[in-house]
Amino acid sequence: MKSILCFGDSNTWGCSPDLPRRYNSEERWTMLLQKKLPEGYVVIEEGLNSRTTVLNDPYEPGKNGLDYLLPCIESHHPDLVVLMLGTNDLKSRFNLTASDISKGSARLVQLIKNYQHSFMAKPPEVLLVSPTHVLEVNPLKEGFANAEPKSKELAYYFKLRSEELGCHFFDAASEIKPCPDEGIHWQIEQHKKFAEILAERIPTIL
Repeated sequence: MKSILCFGDSNTWGCSPDLPRRYNSEERWTMLLQKKLPEGYVVIEEGLNSRTTVLNDPYEPGKNGLDYLLPCIESHHPDLVVLMLGTNDLKSRFNLTASDISKGSARLVQLIKNYQHSFMAKPPEVLLVSPTHVLEVNPLKEGFANAEPKSKELAYYFKLRSEELGCHFFDAASEIKPCPDEGIHWQIEQHKKFAEILAERIPTIL
């Protein structure tokens, strides 16, 4: 059995942009991916709302992805980590460039690729996913001022990091769009589409 750890933020957790709820197991891309993959794969959901790459949020404790990633890998021993973070690093309170954010993701890739355990023949493979764009469509939405232009630069820098680190790469924004009215989270059709894309890509990696 090949295990796939999906490590991300609210778009991995399944936050709905339309109603205050979590998408159910018939709607989230992670569980849809499980159904679309051939036999022999198990998908591990590890999404967390507001998760950052390596940053401590002054208002929301416990969101630093770096702090949680190592124990998560040690718990699950995945064969592949699908890593999709960076959207929350765009928050105005962090004041980061797109290059800075890509380096946060690179730090996580390095941790994964350097992980060694006697029970594992080799470290996990990594699919680094550059997140979808942020749309500044709601002037009352706090926290993401000037995030849209930065989000459109992420794919360039994430691809550079993937080449430097020798990991797999996919630009989610090339195929997936956030809700046009809310600007951050994905509607159900986008979850389905992302699951289909990964279901085609993952067997070429594992």
